[in-house]
Amino acid sequence: MEHLAWMAWTWQTGAFFALVAGLLALLTALALNRPEIARPGILGITTTRGDRLFITLLGSAFIHLAWLGLIGPNLEYASALSLLYAAAVFRWV
Repeated sequence: MEHLAWMAWTWQTGAFFALVAGLLALLTALALNRPEIARPGILGITTTRGDRLFITLLGSAFIHLAWLGLIGPNLEYASALSLLYAAAVFRWV
C-alpha cells in the first residue's frame, strides 16, 4: 500500500469513485435490459444516458469548484445544488 500513499485517499474520495463506478454499472445494466434511444434536448443536440451522465459529472465538478472559489469549503449546499442540476440534466437535456 505504500505505492498509493502519495494519493492521499480519504473516505470521501473512495466514496466518489465507488459512486461513479456504480453509476457506470447501472447504465450498463440499463443499456442491456432497455436499449437506449438518443433523444434531442433543450440544447439542440441528441444525447444518450451516457452523454447526460458525462454532462452531469462535468457540470457538478464546475459547481463544486465555483463554490470552493466563491463561498468556501462547506460543500453540502454545492452537493445539493449538483443533485438538482443532475435531475434537470436527465429530465431536459
